[in-house]
Amino acid sequence: MSSSARRCWITITFLLSGLAATCTVHAAEMHGRSSTQLLWYNDIVDASSQMDIAEYLRFTITDIDKEKKVSLYGYGRLLWDIKGNDPSGNSDDLQERVYYLYADYKDFLDSADLRVGRQFINLSAGSAHLDGVEAHIKKIGPLGLVVMGGRNVIFGEEGSLTSHSYSAGFSAYLAGKSMDYLDLSYVRTYDYGDIARDIIGSSYKQYFFKSIKVYANARYDLTAEVFNELLGGIKYFPTLNLMMTAEYYQSYPTFDSTSIYSVFAVNQYKENIFRADYTLATWVDVSVGYRQEDFGEDGDATLYDVGLKFRPSVNATIGLFHDSRSGYPGDLDGYRVYTEYRMLRKWNAAAGIDYDSYQRDDMTGQETAKRYWAGGRYTFAKNMSSSFRVQNSVNVNYSKDIQGRLTFDVDF
Repeated sequence: MSSSARRCWITITFLLSGLAATCTVHAAEMHGRSSTQLLWYNDIVDASSQMDIAEYLRFTITDIDKEKKVSLYGYGRLLWDIKGNDPSGNSDDLQERVYYLYADYKDFLDSADLRVGRQFINLSAGSAHLDGVEAHIKKIGPLGLVVMGGRNVIFGEEGSLTSHSYSAGFSAYLAGKSMDYLDLSYVRTYDYGDIARDIIGSSYKQYFFKSIKVYANARYDLTAEVFNELLGGIKYFPTLNLMMTAEYYQSYPTFDSTSIYSVFAVNQYKENIFRADYTLATWVDVSVGYRQEDFGEDGDATLYDVGLKFRPSVNATIGLFHDSRSGYPGDLDGYRVYTEYRMLRKWNAAAGIDYDSYQRDDMTGQETAKRYWAGGRYTFAKNMSSSFRVQNSVNVNYSKDIQGRLTFDVDF
């Protein structure tokens, strides 16, 4: 076992001991899920057989203090490579990864909600995975304010990497009866002491006449002086069983100003989407979609998709889907068929086939890709279940690529 893995086990031991003591003293409540998983797959480089055992733990502890203002949230993973491809045996076969672990303090000084620790923060100007602080400041009239900052968390193939990247930002939002949601946010990222990103963002959402939803998002890169993302859309649902969507999206890829990739020329991407989802009857759903893509420099594509979902009985579902693409960077016709059966919340099983026929460009011939899969879940008790999934992919690279997952889940 590596030194980092040993430190992880010691940290978990002390953490659980402390949590147990806390729960005993303050009668706190703990909830969460433990998921033990066996995974098998083929290495993407040399196609050798691989096998891992993973333990995922997610927990929430509430009512820690007498005022019930403090809560603790955590989610992480331990992964053991039990059949690796390192012949020397010197690889770090036990890897740990903490996705989030933070304390939540409600009504701090009766003016703010605080989150301290590792957390994922999403603002309209950008997202960040931080070891830091997020504060929701309240009681400032109709305006809400979110302030955040900390060190960026960067995961590598075998664990966390040393990060010299830091982010800070804020979001001011307005919510009311006439305006469902509107915000203005700003995020700045530093690489060492240099400004890597400087983004202003805004998000808007509002309902009209109880049947129309209008939404929009925008991000402007101050360092590149360009809108790197624009989104606008409308959803119309005249009845409970029909929803129609029209959406426009454009993006212009930008990179950290400290990255070598920031000097490369890129094209703007645009797309128009139209979609309708309709519940034709209690036993059948229909979906139809159209998408027009523009990659710049006369590179464009048109996509269509249609889907049918049948429910011949309360417990059974059958899905049939087709999508077609023509234009840049190639033509494709795809099909998906699956069936699922459930039995009184005790068990469910599903199986399906995906089939794609495509041509990448005029210099290549017609190629196919197929995927066969099956899965299911069995519930032993209200808080205990097990699931599996196995799939085999057959394509131009693999004549057989079998991979799967077996899990044992316990809720507490």
